[in-house]
Amino acid sequence: MEKTIGASASVITGLSFLLVFTLIKGVQGTIGVNYGTIANDLPPPAQVARFLLQDTVISQVRLFDANPDILRAFAHTDIAITVTVPNEQIPHLTKVTLAQQWVKANVLPYTPSTNIVRILVGNEVLSTANRLIIGSLVPAMQNLHTALVGMSLDSRIKVSTPHSLGILSTSSPPSTGKFRQGYDTVVLKPLLSFLRATNAPFMINPYPFFGCSAGTLDYALFRPNAGAFDENTQLMYTNMLDGQLDAIFTAMKLLGYGDVDIVIAETGWPSIGDSAQIGVDANNAAQYNGNLMRHVTSGLGTPLMPNRTFEAYIFSLFNENLKPGPTCERNFGLFRPDMTPVYDIGILRPTGSASLPINPAPVEAPVSTPLPPAPVSTPLPPKGKTPVEAPVSTTPLPPEGKTPVEAPASTTPLPPEGKKWCVPKSGAKSEVLQNNIDYVCGLGFDCRPIQAGGACFFPNTVQAHAAYAMNVYYQVTGLNVCDCDFRQTGAITTIDPSNGSCKYG
Repeated sequence: MEKTIGASASVITGLSFLLVFTLIKGVQGTIGVNYGTIANDLPPPAQVARFLLQDTVISQVRLFDANPDILRAFAHTDIAITVTVPNEQIPHLTKVTLAQQWVKANVLPYTPSTNIVRILVGNEVLSTANRLIIGSLVPAMQNLHTALVGMSLDSRIKVSTPHSLGILSTSSPPSTGKFRQGYDTVVLKPLLSFLRATNAPFMINPYPFFGCSAGTLDYALFRPNAGAFDENTQLMYTNMLDGQLDAIFTAMKLLGYGDVDIVIAETGWPSIGDSAQIGVDANNAAQYNGNLMRHVTSGLGTPLMPNRTFEAYIFSLFNENLKPGPTCERNFGLFRPDMTPVYDIGILRPTGSASLPINPAPVEAPVSTPLPPAPVSTPLPPKGKTPVEAPVSTTPLPPEGKTPVEAPASTTPLPPEGKKWCVPKSGAKSEVLQNNIDYVCGLGFDCRPIQAGGACFFPNTVQAHAAYAMNVYYQVTGLNVCDCDFRQTGAITTIDPSNGSCKYG
């Protein structure tokens, strides 16, 4: 993560791009990735621009400065570009004339050939504890916007700044989220007022990776878990990111700015780390980033911000071999310097020229729409009752872990060729299947058919209800093998489990 941007980065430019792409058909949320260049083995900007344009589904890029070589490299690509004012330059921009000069030097020569859409003023400025820079932040943002207005660029280029979660004095439970005293009214309230007036987002850098422990790893990775209950709102949280987002939202609302949009400026998970670090490997990195992608673009939102999508940016595009700090800092990349993927999360186009990943997408747990929790409205058996198992099917199930083969020919009409469904494995425990039901229905998927009176309520068993819920998840999230894993309790079948008016889709 690019925690500060200063003169020390001049030898090896600490550039970061935000690469944004729409991932789920019919959904407006977007996912991005920070492209850091603190390395001596990365490809030149022109090659990177061509790779992103031709071989990936990425459509937006963020720089952590305004490097002219990179801005020229992305000309005529229509890839949206975000540029950044380095932290140490912020005090200079408190003068309107210098803000105008900055825009004229770093934006005007490249637009509209290069599609610049956002200027970020520094990065995690409040974390620097530098009084001069912090006090200059909002005036610099205001002056840059004034300069854009004078050049008739304010409608297409917005001004904002990213923050770490360190701006919160409290964050758990999420309903107690509050900005640090002193920064709340002196800096953040006028900053939020500016963002509202200019229709720009409030940007944050949440990292569940740095906040998790061995006991909360599933919670951080969007995997099924016991969750965290907020007594104040009576809402259940089943992933750490939702809790972090809602803590920020609560703090903003406390100041009267709950209507300002929130953008996740950077978040990610390393694929390699030191032995003492928890959960650091390529599979977990792929799970976090893959689940993040589907979660923020799903339209489900968070418990306090339901029915919405988020613009979010993964850290980072490349592994960076010269970054200081622990091993993980050099291994957050989705791609190696030769542009081969470290693991696959669906960024490459089907015809992309990059090589196949050495570490394929994991299948240990669903790498898809993770669990934005909501109170479970799932059709469950009467309280205190344990449903009986479904009658044993006369159709033999495949060995555990195997994909069932086609059913023998019968008089029953066959499903469309290639059609598949997700059902529980034979012998899966009822309590695990119940967790699967809670997980899927807690995401907001339509579980009304397995509620009392619904077309799929009978047979009223955990196995039957789990079969419906697990299949809904599998069908909606892309028919990937990993989306029917459910901690190895799901199996893919080519036999349609529909029964009478209960249709599995």
